[in-house]
Amino acid sequence: QVQLVESGGGLVQAGGSLRLSCAASGRTLSSYAMGWFRQAPGKEREFVAGISRGGSNTYYADSVKGRFTISRSNAKNTVYLQMNNLKPEDTAVYYCAADFNDPYYKLGSPDYWGQGTQVTVSS
Repeated sequence: QVQLVESGGGLVQAGGSLRLSCAASGRTLSSYAMGWFRQAPGKEREFVAGISRGGSNTYYADSVKGRFTISRSNAKNTVYLQMNNLKPEDTAVYYCAADFNDPYYKLGSPDYWGQGTQVTVSS
């Protein structure tokens, strides 16, 4: 079992930055592709960013490309999402996920999910 705990969400003005963290316990993350998803009220969950097991490959949705950066530290068992130039449309609950089988660019069936952290961007 893997427990994922997100932190770092909050309220920020448009154009600001936040850094989300996802700390894992119970098992090392090095065997898992990791990703961040988000879900806004009334919308489907969106796959935002993914990172390969070793951290050398990343994927971004078009909506966040150039503004968000995903990274990981397998030594610290933690995944990060640096979010810059935030926009009101980035407002959502952000979830991290661990996927043992799928590639980093398509986390189709994550094995583990965090509880989510709220990000609110005011205009």
